[in-house]
Amino acid sequence: MGSKEDRKMKTTLSMTVIILLAVITYNGIKTQNPRGVSKKGEMRDSEFEFIYDLTYERDGSAIHEKNIFPKIVSMVEEAEDFILIDMFLFNDDYDRKNNFEDISNRLTEAILEKKRANPKMEITFITDEINTFYGSYTSEYLERMRDEDIQIVITDLEKIRDPNPAYSGIWRTFFRRIETSGKGWLPNPFSPDSPKVTLASYLKILNMKANHRKVVITEKEALVTSFNLHDASSNHSNIALSVKGEVINDLLESENAVIRFSGGEELALESKSKVENKVKVGIITEGEIKDSLIKEIQNTGEGHKINMAMFYLADFDIVKELISASHRGVEIKIILDANKDAFGIEKNGIPNRPVGYKLINDSDGMIQIRWYNTQGEQFHTKMSLFIREDETILIGGSANLTRRNVQDYNLETNLRVVLSEDDLQSVALEKYFNRIWNNQDGEYTLDFQAYEDGSLFKKIMYYIQEKTGLSSF
Repeated sequence: MGSKEDRKMKTTLSMTVIILLAVITYNGIKTQNPRGVSKKGEMRDSEFEFIYDLTYERDGSAIHEKNIFPKIVSMVEEAEDFILIDMFLFNDDYDRKNNFEDISNRLTEAILEKKRANPKMEITFITDEINTFYGSYTSEYLERMRDEDIQIVITDLEKIRDPNPAYSGIWRTFFRRIETSGKGWLPNPFSPDSPKVTLASYLKILNMKANHRKVVITEKEALVTSFNLHDASSNHSNIALSVKGEVINDLLESENAVIRFSGGEELALESKSKVENKVKVGIITEGEIKDSLIKEIQNTGEGHKINMAMFYLADFDIVKELISASHRGVEIKIILDANKDAFGIEKNGIPNRPVGYKLINDSDGMIQIRWYNTQGEQFHTKMSLFIREDETILIGGSANLTRRNVQDYNLETNLRVVLSEDDLQSVALEKYFNRIWNNQDGEYTLDFQAYEDGSLFKKIMYYIQEKTGLSSF
């Protein structure tokens, strides 16, 4: 009897292991995301403007230069035909140790006011499951908009690739069908006064993937940004790229892909914005962002410059190409967040500190790095500038340069912008970077030695986390 039971148990265990391995293997090698994801659009004649937020110190006082949120509000107020917003973070969850601007509520009010003034206007708001803690509770702001006949699309993250198949194999096999909603009993990690959450929602968050896009589109203009509509993120330093012209239709097509695979109603919309000062702009999303960056780095040579400002820099291939470019005589300057602040939680500096150490060491000091001097907020910018004899190429938007962000796991939207050397926006971009690098009229950045860290432990942890996807970056 015992022998028969042993055989049954071994068979059950064997089948379970086989199923797990099959799920892990499938999700590990699956290369296809839903149709329309990982898009590289044509380079279009466009009108372009560079916008930024900066938090820094001057004479011991904190200064907040905020331009992006007012721009988003003005776009909503000036829209006449439609509004489409795709935003990763859209909530007021934080630990209440500090007070922040109530930007999530203010934008909700602006959208509702627009809808009430023009009930027939098509308004769609796409967002990530994180704002409902993966279905654990409802969002006040999303529900208020839904009640006014605004289409709310919660991105179906199960449809996109898993960045950490080892865990996802377990989750998809055993936990995927467990309902995440219901009475929560576990503390909310984002805010003590937010609803408690379910165990199933915690299990889901460990998949570590997101719709990380940050896009605002109307018939007149589009904004691709690193800025989140999240109260506790309102003091972060960020960038935004405003465009007009046919590229807006490429952005709409890209957003329709998310709406389609998330079960929403696709939009039959078209921008008719006119272009006056023409520059070339193209949309790049997901894995196409990495491909475009690699090509631009490889196309730099002696006498060229790469100026990079980045919240997370971790992707192995991009790091390798930057080191190779430095040995070709390319002047490379990188401003990095020190990865020490995360909404009141002190971080350990991974990945940027071990990556910064590697860049300096392997380039024989040819790559120059400065740390943004954050004081509780984050240097949340994601921007790369390639400066050649007669042109400047900008790649910027929502994507951090990590495996999860630029290898077809997260949803991301960036723009590639080609500017002539004397274009006013090219001048503005260089002025912005030099201001921060050289601490002009403020205390922005610190020498590399301020957070230099050659720790073997952190190097190993960075490598494992970036390789496996078992990380928060």
